[in-house]
Amino acid sequence: MKARPKKTAPTSYEDNKARALSTEVAVRADLAAREDAEPEILYYLTDDTSGVVRKNLAINPCTPVKANLILAQDDDDDVRIELARKICRLLPDLSREQTAILLEKTIEVLDILARDQETAVRAIISESLKDSVDAPKNIVIALAQDIEEIVSSPILEYSPLLSDNDLLEIMASGIAAGALPAIARRQGLGEDVSEAVVAQLEVPAVSALLANPSAKIREETLDEIMDQAEGIEPLHEPLAMRLNLSLRAMRRIAGFVGSSLVEKLVSRHNLPKTTEKELKSIVRSRIDQTTAFSEQPLETGKTHAERLFADGALDEEKVTDAVDAKDQDFVATALSLLCKYSLKRVKAMLASRNGKVVTSLCWKAGLSMRLAFKIQTVIAKVPRREIINARNGIEYPFTDEEMDWQLSFYES
Repeated sequence: MKARPKKTAPTSYEDNKARALSTEVAVRADLAAREDAEPEILYYLTDDTSGVVRKNLAINPCTPVKANLILAQDDDDDVRIELARKICRLLPDLSREQTAILLEKTIEVLDILARDQETAVRAIISESLKDSVDAPKNIVIALAQDIEEIVSSPILEYSPLLSDNDLLEIMASGIAAGALPAIARRQGLGEDVSEAVVAQLEVPAVSALLANPSAKIREETLDEIMDQAEGIEPLHEPLAMRLNLSLRAMRRIAGFVGSSLVEKLVSRHNLPKTTEKELKSIVRSRIDQTTAFSEQPLETGKTHAERLFADGALDEEKVTDAVDAKDQDFVATALSLLCKYSLKRVKAMLASRNGKVVTSLCWKAGLSMRLAFKIQTVIAKVPRREIINARNGIEYPFTDEEMDWQLSFYES
């Protein structure tokens, strides 16, 4: 059980000095918990050998700030945890009532604790400051960038001090694994941040974004989500249940989700009968096509790409369809034919998982940068931090010379 600060009958300074020198831990611990103990006596007790004494000091709201600075670096985790709880309780009052010097020293204590080696200490600070408008911005930023999800997520999701630009910078510098959904759940998320979340290609984060009714999502960003979602079933329902979908988006969603989700989509958006019939017709048509296709002899992706190339029909649309179907053999063969590279060379480039190399390969094949992005993510599985994005939304971000140089490292 935690000791609580005590308000008991006053004692003399000499009595307290004697108690501070007592050989009995219980006596010193009792003194450390007293709110009426002299500041210098409490400061003296920061050097006590007993963790119980120092823990009571950490809890005591009247412990002087210089003593708190020492306790912030105590070897005992429990001492620092209790100090973190106390400082977070005191901060709002200090911001309004105390002197500037005292506030500055208290913030110094807070800053030390926010960088503590013990995750539990930092987590207490994060949870306490997540809604604060008084917390120092630099400490909030440090917590948001913490490597532990339990520390960074509360700040990323709730802190009113973080602007959209702050969030974009934090994401660019890298955030804790598993913390991206916290950003996706923020109230009033802007379009640029939503786009950055989608670019990370993390299913839980995209799902959380779609479920966030206050998040603003551009139509182009929604298209990117649908590009991913077609082959990722956990995104089907969040997409179908997203509010304010355009009719174009609904038609596209109906093209890959199950009939039960189309029913939910119709109900969710209270669609007119004509639209309902149209969407259900899209589902039936897809099912019929799939059934008919399954009855035909299967053609390999490689053979299919070679046949289309021979007929002069191997174009961006056909490659896009193959990427959406995750047909790696078709895509590799198509790139080989369009670039006039050996299939072995193309497969080595795709297997490199190098965003610059794969982007250069798509450029050589005469494909758009938008399709190059999809090939990086769907076919080549380029790590999300190394994915190459378009310049100005549609252009290749490198010069022709730079892309030729990337391709030169792979033999024919």
